[in-house]
Amino acid sequence: MRIAVVGASAAGVAAAEALRRFGWDGELTLIGAESHVPYDRLPLSKRFLSGAWTQERLRLRDAEQLDRLGLDLRLATLATALDPTDRTLTLHTGERLRCAGVIVATGGRARTLPGAEGLTGVHTLRTLDDAHALRTLLRAAEHLGIVGNGVLGTEAAAVARELGVEVTLIGRTPLPMSRLLGDEAAALLARYHRTHGVRQLASKSAEFDSARGRLTGLRLDDGTRLATDSVLLAVGARPNTEWLPGSWDTSDGLLCDEYCAAAPGIYAAGDVARWHHPVHGRAIRVEHRTNATEQALAAARNLLAELRGQPRQPFSPVPYFWSDQYDLKIQGYGLLADPDSVELAVQGDGSPRLAALHGRAGLATGVLAVNLPPRQLRDLRSLIVTPTPWRQARARFLDAVTPTDGPG
Repeated sequence: MRIAVVGASAAGVAAAEALRRFGWDGELTLIGAESHVPYDRLPLSKRFLSGAWTQERLRLRDAEQLDRLGLDLRLATLATALDPTDRTLTLHTGERLRCAGVIVATGGRARTLPGAEGLTGVHTLRTLDDAHALRTLLRAAEHLGIVGNGVLGTEAAAVARELGVEVTLIGRTPLPMSRLLGDEAAALLARYHRTHGVRQLASKSAEFDSARGRLTGLRLDDGTRLATDSVLLAVGARPNTEWLPGSWDTSDGLLCDEYCAAAPGIYAAGDVARWHHPVHGRAIRVEHRTNATEQALAAARNLLAELRGQPRQPFSPVPYFWSDQYDLKIQGYGLLADPDSVELAVQGDGSPRLAALHGRAGLATGVLAVNLPPRQLRDLRSLIVTPTPWRQARARFLDAVTPTDGPG
């Protein structure tokens, strides 16, 4: 029998490796929509975009490593349907694959804006081909407009400025990454981008001006017109779920249980998966690289356990993300988005160093760090491994970040 992994990026490759490591010796099919050998998307907006990395360094595994997995590797191939009753995949070629199990790891695709389709000068950054086009542009462009001031937009802004390109960063909120960082930490990040020459604007909408199919400018909701012929849309990603059964809940990724199962024998991992987190007691979807790998291992382990009639293990990670911008190393653990309580501690007067504790509904749920040493970050992580009452976690947080007097 066959197990099929649909999606050949970080989660898909990790799932395939885990299946072999955990003892699957049957046929193993890895299906990828792109023609490129599996590559890591994370450096696309950083080291690859800047030119520090070549395309070869993006490869998740070399040819020998892939060969050792004994894969039936199908690149430039789309899954177009999945029948959950007998776990049959239909491919765009019309071929049907009957499977013992399926792991869905199809990730997402870049969102765009109305009017962007087919307009020269408008870019997204999700695939290797996207990154090649944007990297080529930055070698010649004088100005880049970036619509979206989340993680991707701010990372691209930092790279563009380091390459000498003028940047205008446009967000729905005035402060970059504010939903993830909270307003105080986002204000510090905004000031840091300003010191590097990034112009920052706020607008709920952006409309395109064009001539003969080429971008000539952007119009913002307050009437401001930005003259530019190069724009990066960094407005989020849409999970690739359209090919899945319409009876399933795919309103924000593929809904799974605490074992990462969407149905018997069908599991999901990575950006496409929204699963019930047993510690937080609700369904979450995490678009971060570390989660893709960890969840792929959990999905592979649980799929094989189901096929063997063995107990499965709930997937309950502490989510982790990081972002490199200029000389800033931004890291976060737990659930950071949309906090209703934030305790911020700024350390030092030079290059920014800060820590923040985030909470919701009376519980501490996440910690944020900028340029903190690993040992201190590990100490902060321990505060939110399980949701802790805010007052208790806040007191421990302040103890952890308050400098102690040295001998004197």
